[in-house]
Amino acid sequence: MANSTNPIESPAADSPYELLLRAALLTPITHYLLILYLILIVFIYNFLEIHFLRDLFSGFRGQPVTLTFNPSSQLYNDVVSKCTVLHGRYLSTPWLCSPHLQTSFLHYFGNSPVVNYRREVFMASDGGTIALDWVINAEVQCGDTSPIMIIIPGLASASDSAYVKHLAFKMAKGGYNVVVSNHRGLGGVPITSDRFYTADRTDDLRALVDHIHRQYPEAPIFAVGTSVGANILVKYLGEDGVDAPIIGAAAICSPWDSLIVDRFLRRRFVQRLYNKALTAGLKDYANWHKDVLSRLSNWEGVKQARSVREFDDAATRFLANCETVDAYYRQCSSCKNVEGVRVPLLCISSLDDPICTSEAIPWDECRLNNNVVLATTQHGGHLPYFEGFTAKSVWWVRAVDEFFTTLSLQKKEITVSFINPIQTSDGQSPLTNVTENGTVPTQGQNGNIGIRHRPEREIE
Repeated sequence: MANSTNPIESPAADSPYELLLRAALLTPITHYLLILYLILIVFIYNFLEIHFLRDLFSGFRGQPVTLTFNPSSQLYNDVVSKCTVLHGRYLSTPWLCSPHLQTSFLHYFGNSPVVNYRREVFMASDGGTIALDWVINAEVQCGDTSPIMIIIPGLASASDSAYVKHLAFKMAKGGYNVVVSNHRGLGGVPITSDRFYTADRTDDLRALVDHIHRQYPEAPIFAVGTSVGANILVKYLGEDGVDAPIIGAAAICSPWDSLIVDRFLRRRFVQRLYNKALTAGLKDYANWHKDVLSRLSNWEGVKQARSVREFDDAATRFLANCETVDAYYRQCSSCKNVEGVRVPLLCISSLDDPICTSEAIPWDECRLNNNVVLATTQHGGHLPYFEGFTAKSVWWVRAVDEFFTTLSLQKKEITVSFINPIQTSDGQSPLTNVTENGTVPTQGQNGNIGIRHRPEREIE
C-alpha cells in the first residue's frame, strides 16, 4: 500500500503562507514597481485634487458658474444678467487642473504681462507712508474724467505681484486709469509711523479713496480687492454704505471669516503647507521692518512663529489693539459687513480655494443684499483662475472687466436699495436720481438712506 501524507499531520509542507511567499517570489519585480507607481499616481491625483479626468469626461467644457443673488436684485437684472462670462463656464488650463498646481504656478511663474508704473507717495494723517502705483499706458491716454480703478492687493502682495499685473494690464488697456494701493510697508516703502496694515483696518483705503476722489472729482471710481485686500474692501464698503464714492466694486477670493479660515489652515497636511508658506511671507515682512515692529510686538514670538495664527498672536493682535488672536479674527472678518454694502459689488470665490475655504462664504448675507452678486466656481484655486492652454488669460479678470463695462454702459439707473426698502408716507421708497457729478442720497423718516447710482461715462 502506497504511503500517503496527511495534511493535518504535516501542516508546514502545505502551509498557505509558504505557498503565497513562493508565488510572491516568482512574480517579476517590475510588476511590483508598476503597482507602486499606480498607487503613487492615485495618491498624487487625490492629494493635489487634480480634476483632469473630470474635465476629460466632460469634453473639456468646464463647469458652469453658480450665481447667488436676491431675486429682486436690480443689479442682477440690469447688469449681471447681461454678462456672458458670468453666465458661462470656467475651464482651467489642462496642465494646471488642480487648485494647488494653479496657486503654485501663479506664485512662481505667473505668466504676467509687462506693466509699468508711475509712483505717487501718499502720506497718511498719522505720518504713515503708502505707495500708489499708477499704470503707465502708452496706448490709451486717460483724462480727468476717465474711469479710475483702485486695486487692493492681498497679504504681503504689491503692484509687482503676477495677478495684480494681469488685472492692471487688462483694465488699463480697456481705458481705465489704474492705480495699485500698496499696503503699508510693501512696494519698497518703509514704515514711517507706529501703524501697520492689518485686515481689520479700513482707514487707509478710506483716506486713499477720498484722496483720489478729490484729485479726480469727475471720474467714476471702481475698486477691486483680492484675498485680504477683498476683505478690507468689503469691510470699507459695509462700514461707509452710501458714503463710499465708489461706482462699482469686486471682491476676489476673500477670506470672509478669519476664524473659519484659521481652523481650515490647520486641518489637513496640504493646508498646513500653505500655512507655513504664508507664515514665511509674514516673517519676511516683519524682518524688513524689525526696527519698528520689534517695539510694538512680542518679537521673540514673531521669530519663533510657525503658523499664521502664532504670528498673529505675537504681532498682529497687538497692532490691532486686540487682547486675543481670536478677538482679532472676529474683528477683521468682513462677512458681517456684507449687509451694509450699498454699491454694486461682485464677489468671486472658488470652491476649491486651498487657502480661503468655501466654508467661510456668507451665502445668506450675499443673497439677502440686493447690491451683491456672488459668483462661485468649482475650480480656480486661490486667485490664479488660469484658462487656455498657454495659461496667459485669467478668468476672473475677464469677469470683472465685463461686469464693470456693463455697469458703465447700462443706460438705465441701477437702484442700490435696502434689503427691505424704507417707505415714505406715500408708499414710495425715498430714492432719488443721481446728478451727473455724484450721488444724491435722501433720508427717510426712520433715518435710513437710500441711493441710486448712474454711471457717469461710457467706456468705448
